[in-house]
Amino acid sequence: MSATVPASREVDSKGLKGGALGLLSSVVVGVASTAPAYSLAASLGFIVASGGALLAGVKAPGIVLLAFIPMYLIAVAYQELNKAEPDCGTTFTWATRAFGPITGWMGGWGIIVADVIVMANLAQVAGSYSFTFIGGLGFPGVADLSNNVFWSTVAGLLWIAIMTWICYRGIEISARIQYVLLSIEIIVLIAFAAFALIRVYTGTAEPYSIVPTLDWFNPFTLDFGSVIAPAMLTAIFIYWGWDTAVSVNEETADPAKTPGRAAIISTVLLLVTYALVAVAAVAFAGVGTKGIGLGNEANASDVFSAIGPQLFGDSVIGHILLLLLAASILTSASASTQTTILPTARTALSMAVYKAIPKNFARIHPKFLTPTWSTIGMGIVSAAFYLIFTLISTNLLSALIGSIGLMIAFYYGLTGFACVYFYRKTLTSSFRHFVMRGLFPLLGGVMLLAVFVYGLIQFAAPDWLVDDKGKNVTIFGIGAQAVVGVGGLVIGAVLMLIWWWRQPDFFRGKTLPRRSDDLVLAGGPVRVPAFGLPDSGRMADVIAPDLSNLPPGQTAVDAVTGEEVDEATDDAAPGPDEPGSTPGHQA
Repeated sequence: MSATVPASREVDSKGLKGGALGLLSSVVVGVASTAPAYSLAASLGFIVASGGALLAGVKAPGIVLLAFIPMYLIAVAYQELNKAEPDCGTTFTWATRAFGPITGWMGGWGIIVADVIVMANLAQVAGSYSFTFIGGLGFPGVADLSNNVFWSTVAGLLWIAIMTWICYRGIEISARIQYVLLSIEIIVLIAFAAFALIRVYTGTAEPYSIVPTLDWFNPFTLDFGSVIAPAMLTAIFIYWGWDTAVSVNEETADPAKTPGRAAIISTVLLLVTYALVAVAAVAFAGVGTKGIGLGNEANASDVFSAIGPQLFGDSVIGHILLLLLAASILTSASASTQTTILPTARTALSMAVYKAIPKNFARIHPKFLTPTWSTIGMGIVSAAFYLIFTLISTNLLSALIGSIGLMIAFYYGLTGFACVYFYRKTLTSSFRHFVMRGLFPLLGGVMLLAVFVYGLIQFAAPDWLVDDKGKNVTIFGIGAQAVVGVGGLVIGAVLMLIWWWRQPDFFRGKTLPRRSDDLVLAGGPVRVPAFGLPDSGRMADVIAPDLSNLPPGQTAVDAVTGEEVDEATDDAAPGPDEPGSTPGHQA
């Protein structure tokens, strides 16, 4: 199978079904991948409090708003890098282009390990809520199984198997199912928020309920190191997943534009949804450490189950609303189980095409046009990881959200830095390029780096996370969230070294060489170096961004897109594929 360095806005196919998704489908996939209902249910309590003590408290909506900023900035980086190279490997491919094979491989591994870890959480929630939902239909005995570790684990494994099969069958059937599941989820979340706020503002809520104020959206009165950073890592988790819209870029109509737009639209829609629901939940339940208060650690793993009965009451309508709430969390977790498999399989596919992992992962189904080994392998590894963590301790599953936040900050931040470095030679060609390809991605990367460092320090504390019996959740005496997060990256480094020893071509720059956004002479050969210093790509035929060394009568083109650059405006104008475009490279 060949993997061609894109010479224009056309993307070289790895065998996936091109043009299967439009803008709306991509947005639906991006939003559904975040699992809004599940993410809020499993994370909001940890933003409000941790270890039985308040963290962000009533300023949880402010943390949600603050976490949106780096998410939006990194979404811009995804959009800009996707314009240059719409490859389903996303961070893996782009970081390799910018920084080299070691950094790129670790970026790809960050995506894979984060997705595998979160599948344990998703499977647990989907399995447990399957019995809760069925019990709500009039089978109370079945509802009791939601607290049974064995049966909820069996149900969770079944969900992984079902969603793996759906992803195996094709991208279009996956998107259609997401339309239904996401619609249920969003409608119920809006109804939940509206019901809670109406009760608060009409004075029919509980004595501990709080009327919202604008100060809730100002988190800067909190300490950054001990409160904002760890709370943001959890808040980042609830936004995580929009990048799935970009990972299916090779199956999207207009792959250079649509996925990036879908990513940005997804983050904005998520902000509106999360801010509304967070305000409603904090207002109705309060942040107390008892009862349904969001500061009660017993409610942290599922705030909606704690709030729902008190909010909706025992009436027939209340029972129906509770049932719908359970359905929304079930559909959310199951939908995200499906959409989590999609980016992982495609990252593995891209890595295999460029010989960064075994070539079997590059296999495509001849009929369904989906990755075969990558998709099935994701399902098997996720199921195994879920079983291992369940057998060790179900309390460890609650430690995963923070550790996933570390993984997300790692590969999202890396993407931001990769964008700046990839476009470093043409950032000053226009104000737009400076902001969208330089300033925004850099700010997003720096913010996530700071959050990663400070959050890791807090997560490593032995008493950072405690279980329902008041015992510290640790591994080797270190906070479990820090160990799982860093341990996942260390395992990746070991696997990378093993593969480097067995198949060194990728790590020698032969299959996916470094390059950047240069301007070159039209008609001249474009030479992409495999080795050398960062600036070794600037050869004799590379033109300065200000066109100061452009020979008279010659034309400059962008080495990435093949577009002509006007000498007067120094701005790219769409044009046909020039012969100065980057030559294909066989993987």
